[in-house]
Amino acid sequence: MSTVGSSVAPAPSAGLKRWPEPVFVTKAFLPPLADYNELMRQVWENGWVTNHGPMVRAFEKALVERFGLEHTVYMVNGTIALNMAIRALELKDEIITTAFTHPVTTSSIQWENCTPVFVDVEPGGFNIDAARIEEKITPRTTAIMATHVYGLPCNVQAIEAIARKHGLKVIYDGAHAFGTGINGRSILTYGDISTTSYHATKVFHTIEGGSIHCSDPAVHQRMLLLRTMGQVDENFLAPGLNAKASEMHAAMGLANLPYYDDILGQRKHQWQRYAKALAGSTVMLATVPEGIVYNHSYFPAVFRDEDELNRVRTALNAANVFPRRYFRPATTLLPYVDRKGDCPMAESLSSRVLCLPLYHGLPDGAIDLTVEVIEEIVSKG
Repeated sequence: MSTVGSSVAPAPSAGLKRWPEPVFVTKAFLPPLADYNELMRQVWENGWVTNHGPMVRAFEKALVERFGLEHTVYMVNGTIALNMAIRALELKDEIITTAFTHPVTTSSIQWENCTPVFVDVEPGGFNIDAARIEEKITPRTTAIMATHVYGLPCNVQAIEAIARKHGLKVIYDGAHAFGTGINGRSILTYGDISTTSYHATKVFHTIEGGSIHCSDPAVHQRMLLLRTMGQVDENFLAPGLNAKASEMHAAMGLANLPYYDDILGQRKHQWQRYAKALAGSTVMLATVPEGIVYNHSYFPAVFRDEDELNRVRTALNAANVFPRRYFRPATTLLPYVDRKGDCPMAESLSSRVLCLPLYHGLPDGAIDLTVEVIEEIVSKG
C-alpha cells in the first residue's frame, strides 16, 4: 500500500526553535481525492444519500469482516452512540463510571436520566481502577460505563467478573479505541455494548460518525430500531433517536479503510519516537501492557504540576506547536456535576496531562523539536 504523506522530514536546522508551519495536536487523514470521488460517483448514480443506504451497509460489513466484530451499527456520531447504548440496555438509576474521560461519557448518563457514580483512576494509569468499583456498587447500580482512555484498554477481565457477580451491564466508551486489541480480539468485542467514534480527530474517521457493537442479536435489533426514531415502515414502535449517518460519511470510511495499516504504522513510529526521547525525563508517560495491539491514538505527557504544564505549553506555542489539555477537567469537576474531591487522582491527573501532536504525516523533525522544548523546560525543575 502506498503511503499518503510522510512521517519523515529533515530535522530543523541547528538552533531552530520554531517550526515553520503550525503543528496541531491532530490532523485528519484524507485519502486520495480520486478514491472518494469514485464512491461519490456511485452515490450520485443511485441517488440514495441517507436512510441506511448501500454505502452505510457496505461500511458496516467491512468493519465486521476486517475487525472480527459481530453486530455493528454505524450512526451519526460517538456521543449519540453512548446515549443509544444506555437506551438499548434500558438502564436506570446509577451507572458507575470514570472521572477521567471526555465530558460526554458523563453527560450521556445524565441525558438518559441516570446518575453517574464516579470511580478514581488506577495508580499510575489513566483508566478506571477496577479494584475500586465494588465499593461504589449499591442496590441502585445497574451498569458500569468505562472508557478505554487514549485507546489503552481497561482491565476488561476484572470488570467482567464484577459485572457478573453483581448482575450489572457493561458499556465501554471506546471513542479512542478503534484498532486496539487484547487477547486476540478487538477491544470493541468486550462488554454488553462497546461504542466508538469516527470523528475527524480520531485514528480512523468518517468525518463525523460513530458505531455501537454487541454480541446479543436482540440488543442489535433494538439498536437498529432506536437509530431510526423507533420507526419500522410507517409504524413507530419505540422512542428512538434520529441517529442515521449519511452515505457521504460512510463513503469516507470506505475510502479510508485501505490506508488503515499505513495510518497505524505511522502513528506507532511517531509514538515510539516520543517515548524513546522522553524516557529519561521527569515526564510520566503511558505504559502499554504486554500483549496489547495498541492503536497509538494519543501521546499523553503528564507533568509534575500544572505550573510546569503551563510553562511547557507556552514554550511549545511559541515554537508553533499546539498540544492539547485532554482531558480537562476531571468529570467530577464539571460545573454541572460538582463532585470535587470524589476522585483526587483523576482530578490531579487532569491538571497535569498534555497530549502531544500525533497524526499521519507529522514530520519527525516536529516531534524532535517538541521534545527539545519540553526537555528544556522540565530540566529547570
